[in-house]
Amino acid sequence: MFHNRKVVALVPIKEHSERVEGKNFRSFCGKPLYHHILHALERTYAVDEVLVDTDSPRVMHEAPKVSSKTRVVERPAELRGDMVSVNRLIAHDLSVSDGDIYVQTHATNPLLKPATIAAALKRFAEAEEDHDSLFSANRFQSRFYDHEGAAMNHNPEELLRTQDLAPVYEENSVLYVFTRGSFAKRNRRIGLEPVILETPPMESIDIDDEFKFRLAELLAMYSSAGA
Repeated sequence: MFHNRKVVALVPIKEHSERVEGKNFRSFCGKPLYHHILHALERTYAVDEVLVDTDSPRVMHEAPKVSSKTRVVERPAELRGDMVSVNRLIAHDLSVSDGDIYVQTHATNPLLKPATIAAALKRFAEAEEDHDSLFSANRFQSRFYDHEGAAMNHNPEELLRTQDLAPVYEENSVLYVFTRGSFAKRNRRIGLEPVILETPPMESIDIDDEFKFRLAELLAMYSSAGA
C-alpha cells in the first residue's frame, strides 16, 4: 500500500496523569489501560513498528512484552511534564526512528480497532497526492454558539433543520497520520492540507477524565458481550 515505505506508530505514554490518577496503568477490562492500544497496533497489518515514548520505568520494562512490534524510547528530561506539546515529543521521536509514514495515537484510546487504524492509513494513501496529513474527528450537525452567545454555524433568523446544517468537525485526538516530510514543514502533526476522517463513535472516546474512563469501560464491556 505504501510502496515499501515503513509505517511507524507513535504512542506517547507518561507516568503522571494530571486529571485521572494513574490513568495509563489503571485496570481497564482486566488489563492496564495502555495495553489495549498496543494490542490494537500489533494487530494492524500495515504498521511495521510501534514506538513508545515514555518516562515510565514500568512501561520501559513491560511494553516490549505486550507487543512484539514495540520499541521503547526513554523520554528526555527536557520533554517531561504536563505542559510539553505533543508536537515536541513527535519531533524527538522522528529523530530516533526511521519511518516514512507515521500514525500517532494514545494510550487513552482503548476502543480504537485495528480495522479503523488500517482504514485511516488506506485513506491517507489514497489522498496523499493532494493531502499531507490526516486526523480523526467527530462530525456534528447541531447549532453551535461561541462563548459570547453568537451563532457559529447557522443563522438564527433562518431555522434550518439540524440535518440540513453544514457539518462541523471536532478533532477527537484518536489518531493522526502524516509523513516525515509533512511534519518537517511545520513541526506539527496536522499539515496544511489535511484529510478529515470520521471515526466510529464507539471508538472515538479519548479518556481525559473519570467520566470518560467509566464510559469507555462500559462501552467495551457492552461490545465484548456482543450487544
